[in-house]
Amino acid sequence: MHPDDTFNHEYADLAGLRYHYVREGAGTPLLLVHGWPGFYYEWHLNIGPLSQHFDVVAPDMRGYAYTDKPDLAPETGYTPAAFAGDIRALLDHLGWQKANIVTHDFGAVWVQEFARTFRDRVDKLVMFNPPYAGIGMRWLAPGHVPQVWYQMFHQLPWAEDLVGSSRRATELYVRHFLSHWSYDKDLWTDAEIAQYVEAFSQPGAIRGGFNCYRAAFRTMGQGPQGDPKIYAPTLVLWGDSDAVLPLAWSDKLGDFFPNLTFRKVEKAGHFLMREKPDLVNEAIAEFVLGEEK
Repeated sequence: MHPDDTFNHEYADLAGLRYHYVREGAGTPLLLVHGWPGFYYEWHLNIGPLSQHFDVVAPDMRGYAYTDKPDLAPETGYTPAAFAGDIRALLDHLGWQKANIVTHDFGAVWVQEFARTFRDRVDKLVMFNPPYAGIGMRWLAPGHVPQVWYQMFHQLPWAEDLVGSSRRATELYVRHFLSHWSYDKDLWTDAEIAQYVEAFSQPGAIRGGFNCYRAAFRTMGQGPQGDPKIYAPTLVLWGDSDAVLPLAWSDKLGDFFPNLTFRKVEKAGHFLMREKPDLVNEAIAEFVLGEEK
């Protein structure tokens, strides 16, 4: 069961999976897609304000929190193509021909796959510090390897057993990333951390998240098929203090997003929706609706 909070929680059967999502508001469709470590709750400071202007849907993606976690090989069940198919199925379920999508982290990988594969289903796209093809091998540059050790750790078959060995172990692991990747290391409250611990304590949730990294490693080099560019109007906000996705990596965005609006966000790290919620909410409304809100 999902947490008992003030949001409207719904479920849908999509592609053979029971999907959990929060839905608030009415009007222009707006889909909020989380990354890792994340789930619908990472948008808890955005859903309410954005619902004043949009029909907001924030799902838990496959493998995460309160959505089903298919017992499939990562290279088949947890690829960007699998997640893109889920997004299409969710839009079909909601009756949305097109959607505006806001995302970051792994969510940005899935959404970019969706935007390339189903071009006519995307209206506008908003991303924070997104992984994208222009980063290339900089992920593994000698000076950056200490920041991505977890990606290698997630490949280990016993990794989820260690992180999930107790709620305290889960808390320590998740808290590390929420803190380390944020500009303000003391930003996250104990109540917020408790929501993450509960979500990742759901059976299979740690494995589901790790499987996304396993899929990435096992399909490395395959890359997008066809035209790698995304032509939908795209707003990228990039925090200037993200340890894992440095601002300098934004230099190739124009090569892959021809219709790009770019904005640097000062004194912010990886989790812009939590670190700068008012700025994010206003930027989304202005960009998607074409006017200040």
